[in-house]
Amino acid sequence: MTDTKGGAPTAVRQKDGDAGRMSMDVTIGHDGKPRCAWAGAGDNGLGRYHDEVWGIRTYDESALFEALTLGVFEAGLSWSIVFGKREAFRKAFRGFDVAKVAAMTARDVDRLVQDTSIIRNRAKIQATVDNARTMMSASPSLAALAKSYEITRKRAPRSVAELPASTPQAEEFAKQLKLQGYRFVGPTSVYAFMQNIGVINDHIHGCFRATDYPATASSR
Repeated sequence: MTDTKGGAPTAVRQKDGDAGRMSMDVTIGHDGKPRCAWAGAGDNGLGRYHDEVWGIRTYDESALFEALTLGVFEAGLSWSIVFGKREAFRKAFRGFDVAKVAAMTARDVDRLVQDTSIIRNRAKIQATVDNARTMMSASPSLAALAKSYEITRKRAPRSVAELPASTPQAEEFAKQLKLQGYRFVGPTSVYAFMQNIGVINDHIHGCFRATDYPATASSR
């Protein structure tokens, strides 16, 4: 979640007490709040996504399915491209209602392949429908599996450079999802999914959403 730049935020030079170096991975937004630099000034869609969705733990079915679906479409592409079509995906996939997407037919897939508002990749569109069907029947549920991988940080990452593309936990999670029948769920996509739904909080140290930000830490 570092390839998208928004607005013209003010960069914060942040002393990294552990490594003794300076970081430019946190910015001050339009409202004075410090944010991960990828969120920009915080006054646009990406900023609101950073503040209200990314890294905030949820096991809501629709939220899980959205995060899973965006990860499917991100494979081989940049997050900025996928995020820019988020609302179009929401419309195309019926508000990320799992039951409604599971009921989609081959004709629906054919129609979406022609929909210029989304990424028209037939394999990814079909995988999204198939993933919804798997979500409806798999046991343990996606929420239960995700909960089993919860990681509670006391120390937030000091820089974007500390963030891995994947982890052993994400690799194991991906294996379980594949065994259940989920598609386009490699370790990198699954780690992004874990970040998105807050199984792990990867907001950078100094960001107001980081696990060790004073207001966040005091509410734990």
